[in-house]
Amino acid sequence: MQIAGHPEISIVVPVHDEAGAGAALAREIAQAFAGRAHEIIFVDDASRDTTLAELRALSAELPTLRVLAHATNAGQSRAVRTGVLAARGAIVVTLDGDGQNPPADAPKLADALVAAPPQVALIGGVRQKRQDSEAKLWASRWANRIRKRLLGDDADDTGCGLKAFRRDVFLRLPYFDHVHRYLPALMIREGYENRYLPIGHRHRETGRSKYTNWGRLRASVSDILGVMWLKSRARRPGDVTEF
Repeated sequence: MQIAGHPEISIVVPVHDEAGAGAALAREIAQAFAGRAHEIIFVDDASRDTTLAELRALSAELPTLRVLAHATNAGQSRAVRTGVLAARGAIVVTLDGDGQNPPADAPKLADALVAAPPQVALIGGVRQKRQDSEAKLWASRWANRIRKRLLGDDADDTGCGLKAFRRDVFLRLPYFDHVHRYLPALMIREGYENRYLPIGHRHRETGRSKYTNWGRLRASVSDILGVMWLKSRARRPGDVTEF
């Protein structure tokens, strides 16, 4: 049972220049989690269009909706972190703000994490029949292979924005820009396990992608080296006992 002010699940959605998509996505999320103790947190990353205004106008219609806004553009990972810091649920579910992650798939990830043992910290989505260009699919396949080989993580689709994770574990992880792409590796670094479930994928109906293949490649080189360094410096204490 939900305690007043303390939902069980917090759905965090980072958005930037997603006019025409954000409000519809919020309604879909509310429908997917109807009857569940939840809150929906949209974090507007300094949009230059009407995204923020559309979301604020929706607040009266959706009582579980909270809208946060960055004063300056700080990127997707910072928007996710802003939402997680504000979240009141022990379980956080993230979705991309472009609407390509079907909200109807989100509850099954949350339910899988609730049912999982404590050592499982993340349930990741694996996109099926991806609705992306051949160039993007090719780049994603190679990036996943290289990342898995260098970092030793277990994710086949770390770029999928639909994930469920334990809020307290996420907040223990080191923060850096683009950290949302390395959550599986960082969860393992902290001694936790990940599990994965297949999800759907939809065409982008509005706006355009904020990333390019070249931009991802340029960022991923330094990011992977940084995560490799973090892994090399990890020392876990085992069980902690209080006396």
